[in-house]
Amino acid sequence: MPVLNRRQFLASAAMAMHSSAPRHVTVFREPGKFAGWPANHGIWSWDNEIVVGFEVGEYDAGAGFHAISHTKPAVHCLARSLDGGESWRIERPASLQPPPNRKIADIPTASTGPELKDCPGGIDFTAPGFALTLRMEDIHVGPSRFYYSTDRCKSWSGPFHFPNFGEKGIAARTDYLVNGKHDCTAFVTAPKPNGREGRVLCVRTRDGGKSWQRVAWVTPEPPGEDFAIMPSSVRLGPKTILTAVRHREFIDLYRSDDDGLSWRRLGKPAPQTGGNPPALVLLPDRRLAITYGYRLRPYGIRGRYSSDEGMTWSEEIILRQDGAAPDLGYTRTVCRSDGRMVTVYYYNDTSSPERYIGATIWS
Repeated sequence: MPVLNRRQFLASAAMAMHSSAPRHVTVFREPGKFAGWPANHGIWSWDNEIVVGFEVGEYDAGAGFHAISHTKPAVHCLARSLDGGESWRIERPASLQPPPNRKIADIPTASTGPELKDCPGGIDFTAPGFALTLRMEDIHVGPSRFYYSTDRCKSWSGPFHFPNFGEKGIAARTDYLVNGKHDCTAFVTAPKPNGREGRVLCVRTRDGGKSWQRVAWVTPEPPGEDFAIMPSSVRLGPKTILTAVRHREFIDLYRSDDDGLSWRRLGKPAPQTGGNPPALVLLPDRRLAITYGYRLRPYGIRGRYSSDEGMTWSEEIILRQDGAAPDLGYTRTVCRSDGRMVTVYYYNDTSSPERYIGATIWS
């Protein structure tokens, strides 16, 4: 093995540091547009093919915290990468748009999507190229719907009615675990008794989506103005599930060892975020990674690791901190075939006022 001199050693170390440093790419950016909220839509991957959902509306600086027009319509979009997140193309499948005369939260949609219907069941959740997405109309009480694809998000079946489980409503976002051919567990948000956000509910179908049953509350009812919403879940074993949950200012973590029937709180992987949801990922080496937007100065995207199933967490890893405003984040993260992670989010910087979809490739 050749011996490196000092100059060669320093050059080699610099190259290694550079190759492992977080690298940012643009997924979608268009002047005059607001692109946001990948965590509401979902991310799916097959080796180095990655698909992520988000929505695009008109930029409106006077609209409030989220600078998106509340009078002009928005559309649901997908971004697809075939090279592990290095480059992306944008798709707008008609079969994934909201039903006519529906809204995205309180934003109107330019929807020509199909009408809501009842799911006949029989969905094969284990089919190659399978993807499921759950959507809502109102962030507090829904109603919610779901779609599924068996061709890697190119075409979608749905939208199908999603039940309220005896609650005032369900505000569903995409968080699910496939258990078997017709068996799937989903994690959704139900409102508190006062109709405000919310607490996390674990639900399940065993007949391929025809019917869904409530399993258990994941979280207790949050006190006062706090909420427990936007879960992100991973399965550690046949009966063990971890679910990370967004609170108003922090992220909490819950564990079930009986396949969702009961839950216990483990602690706070991120004690302070300024208010942003988690993206929890189980890595090939059994470590956990969690990413989230950071809505405190300096604004940006951060993450942490755990090597003991979420009992303890590393110091924060700063993926980027060049945000121009706190309206950012809602990360979704996948692990590529080479072990590097791809974290997708919505973002803003000082180069222009619009919100765009970015991705960070890191290890």
